[in-house]
Order: sequence, then structure tokens, then C-alpha cells
Amino acid sequence: MTASSAGSSEAICLRGQLRGFDADQIWVVDGKISHTRPSLGVDGEGAPSQTITGFIYPGLLDAHTHPGLSYSTELLDDAEIRRRLAACVTLGVTAIRDCGGQRNAGQIRTESEPRIIHCGQHIARFKRYIRHAGIDTEPHDLVQQVRKQCERADGWIKIVGDWINRENGSLSDLEPLWPREALKAAVQAAHDLGTKVTVHTFAHETIDDLLDAGVDGIEHGTGMDWEQLVRAREQGVLITPTVNQISRFPEFAGDAGKYPVYARRMLNMDACRREHLAMMCQAQTLFLMGSDTSADVDQRGLPTELCDAVRNGMPAHAVMEAASYGGRRRLGLTSWEDGAAADLVVYDRDPEQDISAVLSPSYVLIGGCIVYHR
Repeated sequence: MTASSAGSSEAICLRGQLRGFDADQIWVVDGKISHTRPSLGVDGEGAPSQTITGFIYPGLLDAHTHPGLSYSTELLDDAEIRRRLAACVTLGVTAIRDCGGQRNAGQIRTESEPRIIHCGQHIARFKRYIRHAGIDTEPHDLVQQVRKQCERADGWIKIVGDWINRENGSLSDLEPLWPREALKAAVQAAHDLGTKVTVHTFAHETIDDLLDAGVDGIEHGTGMDWEQLVRAREQGVLITPTVNQISRFPEFAGDAGKYPVYARRMLNMDACRREHLAMMCQAQTLFLMGSDTSADVDQRGLPTELCDAVRNGMPAHAVMEAASYGGRRRLGLTSWEDGAAADLVVYDRDPEQDISAVLSPSYVLIGGCIVYHR
């Protein structure tokens, strides 16, 4: 259930295991984190109105979800966007990187909904991405389109790096969308405007061009080999593995009856995805965690992604670090800083001992207000 038992003007004490922070309690005062106990005024004014205990993290970050994305020609209405945001709150998510969508959900969010980093709309090519999701762009127009999306975005944009090219009949397979030089010029154009670039990619053949271009993020990254993973880490590239989404590769292959080469590639990547995730961990990848959801966020949102990541071999502490304080820091968001907005999630059980605890947060705070309480 949602709750509003404590407003941002009331003090709250949070006590227990504060993950990513070397203390066992903090206070929330005027909606912000305080490392020191509030001073008591006359008649005890300033005393915490509530004490919350448990396993406490900076609010979860879903770094790849789509609250404003429609898969039709019609834009989402406000009610549907709000439904998606409300679902995120109940899952402990207090920040979202909206990784591509026609509408910017941040323009209608309320103070009780997750903070949003909007990435503009997917930049793709005609018939080389999900229908209606991307803006059809040809290589000679890529720089211009990047600049347009930078104007709409909140410091990140999203480019589709590879997709099936159906022009080759039964030999059709994943192929890069962009010539290397066009990609390099586009990334430089974004950087010149102070915007970072993340790229959808499944295929191995795409990765070297992305790294040469200096991209800042990679979504999925299923085709990356060891040398590419190491190079990505050295370049500070943030990788979102979307473990739940890539578990659907057999489904994608099953829908590709006319394209056996593509289907075989997807099945081959599926067969080694546990080993590939382990290699990502061994390479000390700079992880973000993202659910790659849209309308289905209430069914397989970020906690499902975190559980699947652990089930597939990623250590629970690494999963929680990437989904909370570590991932937030990598995207420039606050976590435990004194004076930072009190965006927090609390669990009764330790997710690092039993990751299923993330499925049922006990409290969620945004801006110091309790926006969800079970």
C-alpha cells in the first residue's frame, strides 16, 4: 500500500545496515539526509516522528526502462505513464533512466514518483528496429538527429547499434546500423553538447566501432568478448546486462522462421549467456541494472531483473551495488551524501543473503516522504 505518514518536514530516523555507507543510522530532516541527530527544540521539537529499521539502500535505479514508450503511432496518455511510474515505486525504484521513448515522463512526474533521466527517442534506421519505437534516420542525417535528441534529453541519448537486416533473405542476420565514421561523428556531436550516449547492441561485430567512437554506455552487450569487456571498463563504459530480457532470445529465434542464420545466432548466445555474464563480472564491468520494461514493468520490473541476475551467477552484493549506490554514483545521482534528497528503500530481510527480498520492500522514501509502505 502507499502511505504518507511522514511528510518531508518531519524527521525520521533510519537504523540498521546502511549499505554503501559506513554508519548504522541516519536521519531524514526536511526531506534530506542528515548524518547528525537533529537538535531538539522547546517541547522536544525536532525529535524523529518515526524510526524505521532494516536493510537500507539508496533507492533503486532502473537504468533501462521505458515509461514513455509506445509501440504504436499513438502517444501514451498521462494515465498510462503514471501507472508505470507508480509500479516502479512499489518495487523500490526511486530513479529511472528512461532509455528511449516518445514522451518524456519526467515532464509529468510528481514528487512522489521516481526521478527521471530521459534519453529522448531511440535513433535507428528504417526497418532496423522495433516498429514505431525509433526515429528513422539515415547515416548522413545521424549527427543532425543526435543533436535534436540531445535537446530533448536529460544528459543521455540512445542509439540503436545493431538489428537484423532482413534484406538478405534467409541469410539475414544481426548487422551494425551505422558506418564507423558516422557513429564517431555522432558521438562527438553529443559530447560537444555535454550529452552521453548509450547504445543498444547484441552483435559482436558492432562493439569495436562503439568503443572506437567513445560511447558512454552499452545496453545488453551480449556479443562482447573478453578484450572488448576489458577495454570498455578501461574507457569507463557503463554496461546494462538486462539479464531477464536476453533470456528471451529463444523466443526471438522462434519468431524468426524465415531467418535461420539470425535464429541460430540468438540461440547460440542464449546457450552461453551464463558464462558470458560470469565473464562480465570477471572483467570488473562497470554495471548498471535495468529491467528493459515498458507496459510490463509491473510484471517483470527491476526486482525481477535483480533476481534473474543472481540466479544466473552474478553475486548478490554486486547486483545490489549496481542497482543502488554504485549505479546511482555512476549516473551522477546522490546516495548517502549529507544534505542529499532522502530517496531510500528498506527491506525486512537482507537481499545480499536472499535476493528475493527485493521483491517486497517494506518502505520506499522519495524526497523524505514515505511513498510506499508494506
